[in-house]
Amino acid sequence: MGFKFKECKQSDVEHLISEYVNKLSSPIDSFLEDHIIQSSFYSIYDSSEVIGYYAIHHNQCLTQFYLDSPYYHVSQKIFNQVLEDHSVQSIMVPTCDELFLSLVLDHDFKIEKQAYFFQDNKMEIPKEKLYKNVEFKVAVQSDATKIKEVCQDFIDELEKRIENKQIFTLMEQNILIGIGIAERSKLLNGYASIGMFTNELYRKKGIGRTMIHHLKEWCYEHQLNPICGCWYYNVHSKQTLESACMVSKTRLLNFKVIY
Repeated sequence: MGFKFKECKQSDVEHLISEYVNKLSSPIDSFLEDHIIQSSFYSIYDSSEVIGYYAIHHNQCLTQFYLDSPYYHVSQKIFNQVLEDHSVQSIMVPTCDELFLSLVLDHDFKIEKQAYFFQDNKMEIPKEKLYKNVEFKVAVQSDATKIKEVCQDFIDELEKRIENKQIFTLMEQNILIGIGIAERSKLLNGYASIGMFTNELYRKKGIGRTMIHHLKEWCYEHQLNPICGCWYYNVHSKQTLESACMVSKTRLLNFKVIY
């Protein structure tokens, strides 16, 4: 049984991507999603039939591997062929993708813990733990200078994100104490990745928790499920998200391929 690979457009395998997303046991955040979307996509063929796809970021990092379930019995063979044909150097895989994760774990690759993925457990944050007397609003272009002063280059393409109404501010009187972001998912229908940045002069006061609270409310008002992520070793971000009733059952792993 011979299998062939052919580079394709993302749109050519859109139906398979939809199947992939629906089979995930939990959603993925915008960090991994951006890596997937920026990858080169390849169709997997059995004779003339497309049976799956994979994606490679910057010609070295495998970010997707998906097969139709009737071909699971040959998944190891196909997966190994992909690694060999492309000389893959690393593999980024979320633990909610069971097939992909299992195939990678068949190898003795070095594992690096990349990130936590969070979902809302929909418990109410005690009001006394929220920062009082603040104004939460969608940012406008006149806020850009002040946002940059507070968070430097933390947010890329700031003006474009403000134009797309992805950036939010938390003001105490006329002081910018917190910045939020909500980015609608490009792969997951009905989801938005949220995140926050707290003014360094106002940290450890519950502002990050308060920003996440308001971002969650905004998401639900717009029929979106809030999700988020943080670097695996960013203890403070993890604690903030957990204090805002976000919970994680999914990790993003980065495997270094050893031949």
